[in-house]
Amino acid sequence: MPKKPSAPPSPPPQQPPKNPAPPAVGGTNGQPVFSQPKPSPDPTGFRNPVTDKTLQGIQNLESVPQPRGGAVEPILTLAQVFGDAGAAKVAAIQQSGQIVFHSVGDTGSVVGPATQSLVADKMVTDFSEANPADVPSFLFHLGDVVYYFGEATYYYDQFYTPYRDYPAPILAIAGNHDGIVYPKDPAPTLDAFLKNFCTTVPGQSSDSGNLLRTTMIQPGVYFTLEAPFVRILGLYSNVLEDPGVISGENGQNKVLDNRQIDFLTAGLKRVKTDNFTGAVIIATHHPPFTGGSEHGGSPLMLADIDSACTAAGVWPHAVFSGHAHNYQRFTRTVNKMQIPYIVAGCGGHSPLSPMRATYRTPYVIDSTLTLESYDTTDYGYLRVIVNATTMSIEFHPQHDGGTTKTPNDAVTITLATHTAT
Repeated sequence: MPKKPSAPPSPPPQQPPKNPAPPAVGGTNGQPVFSQPKPSPDPTGFRNPVTDKTLQGIQNLESVPQPRGGAVEPILTLAQVFGDAGAAKVAAIQQSGQIVFHSVGDTGSVVGPATQSLVADKMVTDFSEANPADVPSFLFHLGDVVYYFGEATYYYDQFYTPYRDYPAPILAIAGNHDGIVYPKDPAPTLDAFLKNFCTTVPGQSSDSGNLLRTTMIQPGVYFTLEAPFVRILGLYSNVLEDPGVISGENGQNKVLDNRQIDFLTAGLKRVKTDNFTGAVIIATHHPPFTGGSEHGGSPLMLADIDSACTAAGVWPHAVFSGHAHNYQRFTRTVNKMQIPYIVAGCGGHSPLSPMRATYRTPYVIDSTLTLESYDTTDYGYLRVIVNATTMSIEFHPQHDGGTTKTPNDAVTITLATHTAT
């Protein structure tokens, strides 16, 4: 990461629009498209090379757009994501007895498409499973889709092209680089992210070139994804390099309000009122914990998340994050519950980041937190399998190739008892 110069004076924070994203340009009769009809070779270079590689010193938070419709808990169902095919898709998942999906962050690259393509290509091989129940249903992106600034011009090279052959929906929370505003760019924060992930109907994006993947219909930059066997509550942790911020933090900043805390509390309370017995995952780009050398944790953000969990009386089965450019797995013990906190910021951004030290794992940090495993040399992704009683989270490095299906690290959580093994 280039050394950051001091920040220039910042303009007043922009007011979030009431309706954050208009419908996408073009149309597919309202039905989504996820990949090209025929695979094509990986590109060897970018159509629009990244020229703004000197990251400015970002010291000011940006406002968070209101979700579409203004709901306290914006909800998107997997059936909605698949359009007219959604009911049949959900029924097939339920009939199979499990759901499989991918998750990873920090896929954007500023030096070229090679490392992104390695991970994307490896994920595509998971769609050739002999058992249809083992085929992934979607990718949940953990932020930093494009670098260094979330400009529309980079979406073709850093998002649409690497995933042109990925035959499933891609949902996302925004990372800090997706929300950063280039100093000379008049577009507001998150403008391109909203136009590509938060449109009212699926359609062709002006950023996709001639590729067919349609835009995603998320209700906002924070939302609940509701699918068979799993709910993912995604948060937006803003634009700072460190730490992640999701609230006004008791008046410490005047830019943000408590909407995301209210959202998280409402979503967790609904888990209880719905008697939902599946897996509950909280996703945020900045990690609450990290042993990486380039980024620190976010203790105040963690306190906000804990406050919502305490108020709702519901704790997640796992917490997913990106931001630190490697793989890390922690176990945190809360009220005798074992909760994996997993950092998967190894989706293609180069270079990978080392840890602060060489740890012999499991490495006990304190009585409540243990670093179980890490990998600082491999790009890769998470493969998550959830059924009625357990959730298994696997880390698959890309260098194993498409014919190797054995993960380098894995943890299984018993849903009823919050026990990790």
